[in-house]
Amino acid sequence: MRTPSSLGFTLLASLAISIGWHTQSSVTSSFDSEVHAFALHDLAYPPPPHPVLCVGSSSVRLWPDMPAAFPTWPILNRGFGGSKMSDLLHFFSDLVTPYRPSLILVYEGDNDLASGCSLEDILNGFAQFLHRCRMEVPGIPVVVLAVKPSPVRRSLLDSQRELNASLQRWALNEDQVYFIDTFGPLLDLHGEPLPDYYQSDNLHLNALGYSVWKKVIGDFLEEHRQLGLSGFSPK
Repeated sequence: MRTPSSLGFTLLASLAISIGWHTQSSVTSSFDSEVHAFALHDLAYPPPPHPVLCVGSSSVRLWPDMPAAFPTWPILNRGFGGSKMSDLLHFFSDLVTPYRPSLILVYEGDNDLASGCSLEDILNGFAQFLHRCRMEVPGIPVVVLAVKPSPVRRSLLDSQRELNASLQRWALNEDQVYFIDTFGPLLDLHGEPLPDYYQSDNLHLNALGYSVWKKVIGDFLEEHRQLGLSGFSPK
C-alpha cells in the first residue's frame, strides 16, 4: 500500500514531466563525450540483450570489473562522471532506454547531497527516474543502492542516513522498487566510515570496499532470483 508521501513524490514527478520541467544540471554537457563514448563502444562491442543495467555516479563508474564480480548475470556498467540524478535524467534516453534492461541498479544521491541539493529535490529526482522507467522501459524492477558513507564526507553522515531511510521507505511503497543497504556494511563498530574500504582520496571505494558491495548486492540478487521474481534471472 502506498503512503501519502510516496504518492506525493509520484504525482510531483508526473506533473513535472507533463509541464516540461527538468532538474537538468548546469554542467551536464561536461558528460557528453563520456556518454558518446558508450555509444561508440556499443557499436564495437554489442552489449548483452536485456542486461542488468547499472547506472549512476563514480561509485558505479569506478567499478570496472563489476561484470566479473557477478559472472552469472548480464551486467552492463553505465556509471558516468561524478553525476547527480539530474544528469542521469538528462541522459536517460542514452543510458537506459536503448538497452531494454531486465533490471536496473541505480546509484545517485551522493554527489547531490555534497553539492547542497535538498532531501526533497533528491527524492523528487528518484521519483522522476522511476516515472521515466515506467514510461520507457515498463515492467522493469528498479533497485536503489544506498548512498555510501565516506571519510571525506563525514559531515554528511546524518544527511546520508536520512536520505537512505527515505529511499528505503519510498521503495517499500512502490511496486517493483527495491533498496539495498550499501551504506551500513561500510561502517566500523562506532558508526564511522572504515578507512580500509577507501582509496587515498577517502571518497571512492577501493577493491576491499567493492568486495563488500559485491557481497551485499550478490546476496540480494540471489535471494530475489530464488523467489522467482521477474527481472531477477541470471544469464
